[in-house]
Amino acid sequence: MLKLRSRHPAARRILRSLSAAALGGLLALPLAASTPKFFQVAAQSEFLEGELDNLSIDDNGRLMLGAATDLVHETAAPFLWAITAGPDGSIFAGTGNEGKVFRIDARGNGALFFDAPELEAHALAPAPDGGLYVGTSPDGRIYKVDRNGGATVFFDPDDKYIWALAVDAAGNLYAGTGDKGLVYKIAPDGRGAPFYATKSTHATALAFDRGGNLLVATGSPGKVLRVDPQGKAFMLLDSPFDEVRALRFDADGVLYAAAQSGRPASGAAPAPDDIDRPAAGSAAQPVASVSVDVTSMAIVDTSGGGGSTGSTREDRRAPRGAVYRILPDGVWDLLWESRDDAPFDLTFDQGALLIGTGNAGKIYRLEGEPLRPTLVARAVAQQVTAFLKDERGRILYATANPGKLFRLSTARATSGTYLSAPLDAGMVATWGAITWHGTTADGTRIDVSTRSGNTGTPDDTWSPWSPAYATSGTPITSPKARYLQWRAVLSGKERTPILTSITAAYLQRNLRPEVESITVHPPGIVFQKPFSTGEPDLAGFEGQTTPERKLSDAAMTAQSGGGSASFGRRAFQKGLQTIAWRAGDDNGDDLVFDVVYRREGETAWKPIRRGVVEPILVWDTSTVPDGTYFVRIIASDAPSNPLGTALTGELDSSAFDVDNTGATIAIRDVALERGSTVVTFDVTDDHSPIRRVEFSQDGQQWRAIFPVDGISDSPSEHYALTIPGELASRGLTLRAIDAMNNTSTTHVDKP
Repeated sequence: MLKLRSRHPAARRILRSLSAAALGGLLALPLAASTPKFFQVAAQSEFLEGELDNLSIDDNGRLMLGAATDLVHETAAPFLWAITAGPDGSIFAGTGNEGKVFRIDARGNGALFFDAPELEAHALAPAPDGGLYVGTSPDGRIYKVDRNGGATVFFDPDDKYIWALAVDAAGNLYAGTGDKGLVYKIAPDGRGAPFYATKSTHATALAFDRGGNLLVATGSPGKVLRVDPQGKAFMLLDSPFDEVRALRFDADGVLYAAAQSGRPASGAAPAPDDIDRPAAGSAAQPVASVSVDVTSMAIVDTSGGGGSTGSTREDRRAPRGAVYRILPDGVWDLLWESRDDAPFDLTFDQGALLIGTGNAGKIYRLEGEPLRPTLVARAVAQQVTAFLKDERGRILYATANPGKLFRLSTARATSGTYLSAPLDAGMVATWGAITWHGTTADGTRIDVSTRSGNTGTPDDTWSPWSPAYATSGTPITSPKARYLQWRAVLSGKERTPILTSITAAYLQRNLRPEVESITVHPPGIVFQKPFSTGEPDLAGFEGQTTPERKLSDAAMTAQSGGGSASFGRRAFQKGLQTIAWRAGDDNGDDLVFDVVYRREGETAWKPIRRGVVEPILVWDTSTVPDGTYFVRIIASDAPSNPLGTALTGELDSSAFDVDNTGATIAIRDVALERGSTVVTFDVTDDHSPIRRVEFSQDGQQWRAIFPVDGISDSPSEHYALTIPGELASRGLTLRAIDAMNNTSTTHVDKP
């Protein structure tokens, strides 16, 4: 079962309509934070997150009673690889990892029919006189087993795997093998030879068309070829998948191919193929969806806060599996594709296509125009590996992990249960109301109950299931916890109830906001606003806002691609100090900021501005004396919480200097020495080091002057400037610039 990442911002979405009863039930609880959030399940992909028994889910996201599933036989083997019918109506089942074949009678009683020395019995085919051909791996052999279980080695090639067997009208046996990708033709007397080399690693499935041509599916890579009786091949499908797993013809002679790719995710249980099947046939990734991303349960955020974004996002994962339809003229179509489910086998039920998949044991039904998937059953196993119709036309299916044989009933179940995945509130939360929508006709009902706990996987530390809630919109009675799980039991004898959505409200404990960083830009550096917010500035409305304007600002922020202040073109304006910061709130609350300061040596903090909404402030430092200062940013979640319950977080900046006063230039002497003019002077600043001193004789060209000690690094420097010849009648100008960009000038007259 997936652990849902329900707090991810990309999973939030605005709820189009909210039950008044649900909101009322939530607000009746003690409030820890004022912004409620909601776990909502409404789409097929979201319902597929959970576990279901005797229920189906159509492509419109409607949860209904499905076909009843009966357990026919349970083996001790972990895998059932293949099933085929015997002449007396019994079922043969090939297993792994002990290489046994069982015969199961009409009552479901099973007995060992054949025990191969190899580990896996991957392929079965009927043999003459009620016998059975058995293909084994990993030391590939084909056995001929008579009706009494007596076995002989029928064909023993050099290949490692026997993946598929098929018998033609003349009684010849064809074998698809690996890991050389050869197809063998074996005469009824057991003499065989290579019939076709696929140029792939594995020949994974075989079937005959109405014209007597052999259809061959391959793995590494996944292709479908049509091979005529003379061994001439024609490529029908060159798929992008690793393996074409199954080939099935419908009643009209149309071919359907199931393809799959992929390896198990880290920590996932291995699929049957990963036990002893090479790369061509792996299929294990414990997820549950059809061509959609279901990695997170949708959180519905009704706060209208600026951080909310839509939940729709592109799913860039490679497909795990697909089903292709290949017409007799060779034209093919991609019918179904899944990023989560890998198809293992196909069959047909009243014209509809059934797909058995792993790694969540789901069976889909494709029907309609265009074809749409409906989940008709979910096995109590990881993989549905093979289908078979019995003598009465009923559909049987084999499973792996564990190895069982089931039958799909033609009758609808009278009761079914849905169990949601654990819903993660991110922290201990107060539960609100649980609301569901659907229809219940006479004689049908939907019973919803909940339980909660503080472990990601429900265990004996969770609370017991609550009694079924009487009506939709009832407050959740499960205790406060981080995780919540809900259960829906649908029942009806002649009709089915329909559940279309369910929503659980919760309220996180209010957490203190955090100021993460403060940036003090160089003095005088300011930034122009890069674009309009879309809302016109209103005279007399400064420092205020409305919910509509907040939503508009949030939309503009999202469009700009960020959630923090966006800086425009840099500019300079003396006396201004730009301070920017980053802050966050784990509850997603709106924040407001107070900006205060203190001078070095002082203990009292004084306000610069209170109630700042954006994380940037320009401070006019000309209003304070020169000196070293600190700024403190205080973040409050007051806009999203009731009066008296808001929390604050704060952070102090590093020390920075405020110096708006230029240096003093003191002329000591102007004298003629040996035909040159020597000007000696001192430059002194009360707070900042002297950064640069320059002189100009014409007011246009400026040249630097270095202090006598050769380096300008202190607030007081001594200079001696030597100019060849006498000064012009206009004299010269000295200019001093301190480290805070304050500029002072003085004029030196001719002596």
